[in-house]
Amino acid sequence: MNISELNDWLLSGNQQPLIMGVLNVTPDSFSDGGKFLDSTNAVSHAMDMIADGADIIDIGGESTRPFSESVSEKEELSRVISVIKKLREKTDTVISIDTTKSSVADSACNAGANLVNDISGLLFDDKMIDTIKKYDCPVVLMHIAGNPKTMQENPSYNDVISDITTHLLDRAKFAIKNGVKEYNIILDPGIGFGKTINNNFSIINNIDQFAQLGYPILVGASRKSFIGKTLDVDENNRIEGTIVSNVIALERGCKIFRVHDIVETKRALTIANKIFNSNTLNT
Repeated sequence: MNISELNDWLLSGNQQPLIMGVLNVTPDSFSDGGKFLDSTNAVSHAMDMIADGADIIDIGGESTRPFSESVSEKEELSRVISVIKKLREKTDTVISIDTTKSSVADSACNAGANLVNDISGLLFDDKMIDTIKKYDCPVVLMHIAGNPKTMQENPSYNDVISDITTHLLDRAKFAIKNGVKEYNIILDPGIGFGKTINNNFSIINNIDQFAQLGYPILVGASRKSFIGKTLDVDENNRIEGTIVSNVIALERGCKIFRVHDIVETKRALTIANKIFNSNTLNT
């Protein structure tokens, strides 16, 4: 999928599910930290994900796993910009930059990124809104409680679904008020970002309530610890939990799935989507 096709998708009333492939250009991400620090390896992996069916490649240069430390702007730029430039030379597939820093987002979009994935929902950097407007690009606004270093220190809510819904709607309204086009907004309830295990299950089960806000919903459940802790498995053995989480999210109205395992997820969502829509088919 190129940016023109994504723009058409965002404006469409009949959105088919999209796969966002995870590309962590970091030494310390929870699942694949260190595997793709080399830009050649990173680009090769991105091209493999595209061949496997990824619609969007989400490139991040700073780990946001629980209790992680932030990295400098210089370090984050050194990790992602060369990868974006090299990847853009090979494909017109949509590239997402996963960052909370406006300077990184600006340089990434200038290098060829098409979408900004901001886990802070434009809260960590006051200038991020200006970058989004400058490039007139789609933006993912995610819910997070605190920051990556502190978010898992006893997260609590009055009502997890209501609290997140209110927060996401507020962030969308803020973006629109400050010049972001409404159709460029994607919302993410933030699985694992300041959430208990039960919070995460509840979020997936209630995706329909977020979808009712009127924006495409993105879910990033892939290989996360709520699956691992429930099944007592490490990050490399969480594919079944990832797939069932995404299938249920699809049934509840989720539109974009941020995942590590492209082929398996694509197959599962294709069959699930056929089943969910079978009552509208003539044959």
